[in-house]
Amino acid sequence: MSSVLVEILASKRAEVAALEGRRGEVEDAAAAAPPARDFLAALRGETLGVIAEIKRRSPSKGDLAPGLDPAVTARAYAAGGASCLSVLTDGPYFGGAETDLRAARGAVALPVLRKDFTVDALQIDEARAMGADAVLLIVAALDDAALADLHAHAVARGLTVLVEVHDDEELDRALAIGPHLVGVNARNLDSFAEDLATGERMIDRIPADVVAVAESAIRSLDDARRMAEAGFDAVLVGEALVRSDDPARLVQAFRALPTRPRAG
Repeated sequence: MSSVLVEILASKRAEVAALEGRRGEVEDAAAAAPPARDFLAALRGETLGVIAEIKRRSPSKGDLAPGLDPAVTARAYAAGGASCLSVLTDGPYFGGAETDLRAARGAVALPVLRKDFTVDALQIDEARAMGADAVLLIVAALDDAALADLHAHAVARGLTVLVEVHDDEELDRALAIGPHLVGVNARNLDSFAEDLATGERMIDRIPADVVAVAESAIRSLDDARRMAEAGFDAVLVGEALVRSDDPARLVQAFRALPTRPRAG
């Protein structure tokens, strides 16, 4: 695990400890939340699904779009035909906030992923309370027991879970919990180098009934086409969209790409 990820996870555990005093309030708000929008169904189809990300900065790239307006950005993505949204809610490392997710989800009818570093079930309840329809579990950040428990907790709360992997060993661990949605991240967690071949090498190990998402390193139409032709059902794209002069048009171009059905 990279030193940056170790640092981020430590900060998340501190956030959970601070949130513990509001556990009852968070659980009540999660229970009272309206039904989740169907994130998984939004990604199924004969053309490439697009999870369009609202992201101000990253530890590896620094500022990307510090002045981003989440509602305006969400509406632009929706206008281009985005399947779903992903919203960074981590503040210290990605410049995000809970208010970003609420604003984005309130502006459109799309399902929304809370993009954060989940280490505790209380964060899943918090995600549900803020209106998220899906949460992220990073296999590299969790042991097998925690991965299974958090996945089950999120599903019980009516949330879709994007289970993120970076290599074959992590994919084995992910598939052991019976996921519905798997993301292959092209970024190496140690070096931060990106390689789309990572996804191409792993894609045919993902069962056809599991929705497969390519994450990171997708900066152009050619990159997205490469992932669609490899057999991915969807792409998660942040940097290319928040830096684009016309994100709606770029989303529309991605969405028009046919995908290659996977066997098995």
